[in-house]
Amino acid sequence: MTFDELGLSAPLLRAIEEKGYREPSPIQAAAIPAVLSGRDLMAAAQTGTGKTAGFTLPILELLHAKGVAHPHRIRALVLTPTRELAAQVAESIATYGAHLPFKSAVVFGGVKPNPQIAALRKGIDILVATPGRLLDLCQQGEVKFSDLDVLVLDEADRMLDMGFIHDIRRILKLLPQQRQNLMFSATFANEIRGLAKTIMNNPLEVSVSAPNTTAERVKQWVHPVDKIRKSALLRELVVKNDWQQVLVFSRTKHGANRLSEYLVKAGVNASAIHGNKSQGARTKALSEFKSGKIRVLVATDIAARGLDIAQLPQVVNFDLPNVPEDYVHRIGRTGRAGASGRAFSLVSADEIKQLNDIEQVIQRHITREYVDGFEPDHEVPASAPLRKPRTSGQGKPAGGRGRRDDKPAPTSRGRSTEGHNRPRQKKRTGNSTK
Repeated sequence: MTFDELGLSAPLLRAIEEKGYREPSPIQAAAIPAVLSGRDLMAAAQTGTGKTAGFTLPILELLHAKGVAHPHRIRALVLTPTRELAAQVAESIATYGAHLPFKSAVVFGGVKPNPQIAALRKGIDILVATPGRLLDLCQQGEVKFSDLDVLVLDEADRMLDMGFIHDIRRILKLLPQQRQNLMFSATFANEIRGLAKTIMNNPLEVSVSAPNTTAERVKQWVHPVDKIRKSALLRELVVKNDWQQVLVFSRTKHGANRLSEYLVKAGVNASAIHGNKSQGARTKALSEFKSGKIRVLVATDIAARGLDIAQLPQVVNFDLPNVPEDYVHRIGRTGRAGASGRAFSLVSADEIKQLNDIEQVIQRHITREYVDGFEPDHEVPASAPLRKPRTSGQGKPAGGRGRRDDKPAPTSRGRSTEGHNRPRQKKRTGNSTK
């Protein structure tokens, strides 16, 4: 299938060609015709599947087809959970709408509102926003939605996780009842479906992959290590493997700061991004990471949501996430657009529950590999047997693809990440100390 078969007009096809794309991704092929039909849509898609173009392209086409009946009245609203994702969506709209007369703006917190207000007063057709800042501007009388045609909730699952449900409901009360609703989410948990029932009218539901399926092109390893040696092991991996670009996930903001400071002192250019950082600092760190000035970007899950980093070769879980589905989001940062990727998790003995939960979700045991000189004194217990996932109506497993046996995780003892076999210095059973 090609983009011109999806019913897009010449200005959009020209912009797509200039971007260098030839064929739509699966989510684009499914979502674009659905949106153009005028139906409400619930689309399940992971980050990195091309979902942003899956709604920006048809929205631009719809506005183009209807013409500019009311110049510079907000006709499409896209709500996102984070500043970075909002900026990414706004960039997509600008890219694909380059040959159309529509104006767009993006508003989010963490920066002064005056430039955003000035952009709104000049008149826009498409608004991208985070919930909190949008409500502030609505209360100031700077935003009117009387002509709104389309509402998009992007990464709806994350918005609920971040506690935006009350803000979303307040925003919904400000919108016209007659509108098209589009909801994009990595998964459709019960909370998401509950929200959808209150705002959507007979929605079409599409999914490009089974829930919680990890990227097939991403190779995954667990490196057992004592917690106090994780920072040193990370530096070892970066230096020995000559990694020039690696995204590292930390569970906490303070942990992200400590780790980035440790790496800088150890001679590795690094920076941290999280919710306590100013928008200027976050933008600067991301720009330097993309340009190669920073080798290691340490991020919390919320700050990393929506980051658009092309050809990211590897990610590292410095801490395992408490929510196992977040592991899927994390490793989905690499292995994008047909490229291969690698994901490494530094796991200590007290994280066995998180590891077991992750392996149940992805329905596979992750290969364990010990790095010479960093073998743990406190051994990570063996993984729990995999439970059979619930099946869908077609009789296929509802979980992700992968190993479905009850064998313990494959283990590579005494191997560095370079793959050279080396004997371990001594055997250990259970949790032992020197």
